Amino acid sequence: MTSKAALQESPFSILVTGATGFIGSRLISELSSSGYTVKGLSRKKISDTKNVKYVQADVFDPKQLLHALDGVEIAYYLLHSMEGSKDEWQEFASREKIQAENFLKAATQVGVKRIIYLGGLVHEGSDLSPHMKSRKQVGQILASGDIPVTELRASIIIGAKGGSYAMLRYLVERLRIMVCPSWVKSLAQPIAVDDVVHYLAECITKSETVGKIFEIGGPDKMTYEELMRVYAAYLNKNLFVIQIPFLTTRLSSYWVDLITPVKASLARPLIDSLVHDTVVTDDSITKIIPLRLKSVRESIDIATKEMKSSPPKIESKTEKTNFKINQKIIQTSLIALGIIGTTYYWLDDRADVYDPLWILASVVWFTVIVLSIVTIRNKTRLGYMMAGVLSWVTLAFWLFDNYYVVFGISLIASTPNELITIRNFIGIAVASITVIASHNLFHKVMIYQAKGKPI
Repeated sequence: MTSKAALQESPFSILVTGATGFIGSRLISELSSSGYTVKGLSRKKISDTKNVKYVQADVFDPKQLLHALDGVEIAYYLLHSMEGSKDEWQEFASREKIQAENFLKAATQVGVKRIIYLGGLVHEGSDLSPHMKSRKQVGQILASGDIPVTELRASIIIGAKGGSYAMLRYLVERLRIMVCPSWVKSLAQPIAVDDVVHYLAECITKSETVGKIFEIGGPDKMTYEELMRVYAAYLNKNLFVIQIPFLTTRLSSYWVDLITPVKASLARPLIDSLVHDTVVTDDSITKIIPLRLKSVRESIDIATKEMKSSPPKIESKTEKTNFKINQKIIQTSLIALGIIGTTYYWLDDRADVYDPLWILASVVWFTVIVLSIVTIRNKTRLGYMMAGVLSWVTLAFWLFDNYYVVFGISLIASTPNELITIRNFIGIAVASITVIASHNLFHKVMIYQAKGKPI
């Protein structure tokens, strides 16, 4: 077993993959501040910092991997392929398999003495989701060679810039009424990201951890619904949860994608991992590495304060200003549409507007306007999508209501009088503005999501 002193004297003998990621960036900071010199592997080119040398390499390129692993004694494997385009995500399991195989082959070739891997908390015999099967398979691939592997299996990890925390935060902050599938009743054991990083860092000098699998989790066991309620209580908010058993993980991921900045490609595997209970059944790691584990509320508090003190930056002030302007325009135009729509019942002299079907359509139309305004205030893609569909339908309706002006035939109801005709033209102009604003905002939000920017 390599001692801490020996590792500190051997420059850059520790490699951390996923150097810019949620866990990797924190681990590098922890190790470098403890006196180690560390290599950080990333696909991007990054400038070196004190005690940290960054190497650019693609894990799918064996030659680049060999160069990155040269001189490394201990390698942290923190890679995944959950994000990307829809086609890439559908192939994530095969991509993760190739990554792990390439890494093991290169590590064996250059003489790496140990691999430390962070996987997901799974139990033998469970009917695992594709994501969790892949996480388990990666661990098995890495352990299939001659290099001793330490695998830490974690439940939900709570920390600023983490996918699980982001999904929790945005869902609770943006929705007072939550429509959830059955997976919200699955038990989990959330753990603070700082505690995960501490376990990873301490494994280096603990000989008892070599070649073994450990389960890690925080002190609290709770369902995901309870986790959402804890966060809602932290925000002093009331949360109403409606459970719908037939809502699948795929539909849930699309819902999360529309409500939060968490992309469906990342939400899907995160939700997949919540389908089964993820609680610690063997806490032997706590005896090897004693640690006062942070509670869920503590973890949420730390993550929230960190997000507030160091939020992601918007690259362009102009871009942010344009977003705010469009945000005001769409809300104003939706309110204007609602006001214009009421004139059917105090300005329109046609009996058709009191037809039961017309009244039902009006109720639905006004409801969608209200829901659009509420969700738009929370800057969700769902809100912009609803506003876009509503404005297109409204635009078409009022155009058809004025069809007689050009063709002399009324399509929707009896021919409107001159005042209603003018009203329709005004409504057409407002609906057109709403169409443009909703289109701009929907695509701007997608860009921000892809860049991980706040809105």
